[in-house]
Amino acid sequence: MARVRLAVFDCDGTLSDGQAAVCTAMAQAFAEAALPAPFGHEVRRIVGLSLPEAVAHLAPDAAPDVQAHAVDAYKSAFRLAREEGRLREPLYDGIAPLLRQLHADGWVLGVATGKSDRGLAACLATHGLADLFTTLQTADRHPSKPHPAMLEQAMADAGAMPADTVMIGDTVFDMAMAETAGVRALGVSWGYHERAELLAAGAVAVADTPGELERLLL
Repeated sequence: MARVRLAVFDCDGTLSDGQAAVCTAMAQAFAEAALPAPFGHEVRRIVGLSLPEAVAHLAPDAAPDVQAHAVDAYKSAFRLAREEGRLREPLYDGIAPLLRQLHADGWVLGVATGKSDRGLAACLATHGLADLFTTLQTADRHPSKPHPAMLEQAMADAGAMPADTVMIGDTVFDMAMAETAGVRALGVSWGYHERAELLAAGAVAVADTPGELERLLL
């Protein structure tokens, strides 16, 4: 059986910069749920978690029904922004060429993200990248990171072994998920958590540019 090399990417903070959209939607959601507005830096810290987990981190003392209200309001705010053409999730410089080169070199590509199926599909379609990916794992079908379910399913979809799989992300949640799943973890410095945090959480290295990331994957 031929060896399958699988590279699984986080989305927000790794492929695309959606922090402004996330912060805006979260502020609107908290206002609708009558919760104190979270600070932007607090919101950026929880990017990558599933939405219910993120809200619980930001409003740990809120009643479950209030947290659920905020979750629903966030979904509505994000969906409306997309429908009205206000949603901006630009790719980081160099990401599209990197993905196309890895695909051409025979890597099987995947995504493991706290986004919804709809949100991830829209992001990839907007940037013309959907056809590059074999496996897409989202919070709609799995427990929140750092639970290993998304990576385990990605490996099953691709027919890849842990030794031939790498998780690439910008948060400690990505690194911890990789460690739990027994795969190599590579961090990127252009996202939402600091280099030292990523290394402490299990990253074998942290790339400063997509070009450096490509070299680390060799």
